[in-house]
Amino acid sequence: MDCITRLAGQLGEALLSRQLQVSTAESCTGGGIAEAITRIAGSSQWFEAGYITYSNRQKSQQLGVPETLFDTVGAVSREVVEAMARGALQRSGAQLAVAVSGIAGPDGGTLDKPVGTVWVAWQDGEHGFSSRQQFAGDRQAVREQTVVCALRGLLRLAAGENPVEG
Repeated sequence: MDCITRLAGQLGEALLSRQLQVSTAESCTGGGIAEAITRIAGSSQWFEAGYITYSNRQKSQQLGVPETLFDTVGAVSREVVEAMARGALQRSGAQLAVAVSGIAGPDGGTLDKPVGTVWVAWQDGEHGFSSRQQFAGDRQAVREQTVVCALRGLLRLAAGENPVEG
């Protein structure tokens, strides 16, 4: 069993035992987090919804991200992923959410935000957490590392821990 499937299975067990549901808001992973979660049989008991919001317009329309953020801080930012996570939580009715936005490459990087830059945010209804990651490798490697990071953080969040630490 690969690492992502193992993490998704552990997440399912943790959510099921606590009677929690999760939603995802994804940009650079294109639904990869939701796909990993739904690999697990019975995931309908703990997976509520997945939002794939690749464009800024969809981040605003589907998740309520303020359009002004894109001009001021850009789509790959703490502010945007935190707004995405809040929007996924509010719109889905789940108790936990994760959001990701990043530059998977091979193009699109800048000096401030090189290829491999990913922002991840987790939300539990009362608290929001976010983390900037710098992943190495090609597009697929960046996307896979983002999925792993998101799932590990969700596991910690489901346990009542800070998802950024650990």
